Amino acid sequence: MGARFSDRVTGNAARFAKNAKIIQFEVDPAEINKNVDVDARVIGDLKIILRKMNARLDPIDHKEWLEHIQKMKEAYPLSYHKDILTGPGVIETIDKVTDGGAIITTEVGQNQMWAAQYYKYRSPRTLLTSGGLGTMGYGLGAAIGAKIGCPDKLVFNIAGDGCFRMNMNEIATATRYKIPVIQIILNNHVLGMVRQWQGMFYGKRYSHTILEDSVDFIKVAEGLGAKAFKVTKVEELEPVLREAIELKEPVVIECEIGCDDKVFPMVSPGAAIQDVFDESDLEI
Repeated sequence: MGARFSDRVTGNAARFAKNAKIIQFEVDPAEINKNVDVDARVIGDLKIILRKMNARLDPIDHKEWLEHIQKMKEAYPLSYHKDILTGPGVIETIDKVTDGGAIITTEVGQNQMWAAQYYKYRSPRTLLTSGGLGTMGYGLGAAIGAKIGCPDKLVFNIAGDGCFRMNMNEIATATRYKIPVIQIILNNHVLGMVRQWQGMFYGKRYSHTILEDSVDFIKVAEGLGAKAFKVTKVEELEPVLREAIELKEPVVIECEIGCDDKVFPMVSPGAAIQDVFDESDLEI
């Protein structure tokens, strides 16, 4: 429904869902059979189509499938190195101190993936992200808008240092109008998602992904009128997050993480979805 079957969704398109019958609901006829051959198609506005479909369908209980998914989550849990500060650890700590009740906005790349994986969303419309559009700089403006729209909600923007550079001047907007968003910078001094691909699939030929320079995000944030913290150790993070929440003003928190922290699981370029792997598979 409304999916164009990009390679990040299908993996190897020729091996995608070979035993399934596929019906594609799509507003743009050009997307039909473009990447994956389908058995049937319905062209039109998805909202109208779904209303008509739902009127013809009986309610379905997915209890068995949901139980199966839960067992899979327990058998193959997400994991990360908990003795050092990492992107996943930062996100899980935010989830802990907010009890999953915040609105999370994201930028693009590893920060976006970790925010989707490790924050346990309890309600709809509490993850605001640009999805596969790759819109670096989206998150801070989205966070400001979310806080204006839901003033009683805690709002965090999760960014990498590369994405934060795109629109960090909007911290001045937050301070000017006293909009208490909390900006998290996962600073690994690289463009992490691209570096991950360069390291794993392109022989560590790192090109235009290293951001080591003299930029001081704490001074930038303070210069724009925000309270700023720098976190380098696991034990520092939770107290800083709780103080940031209590301040009720725009806050920037820079978290130093390793330049080679990676998002898992992942699929190699050209591989099928079922060939997914994680860090433990690389150790075999």
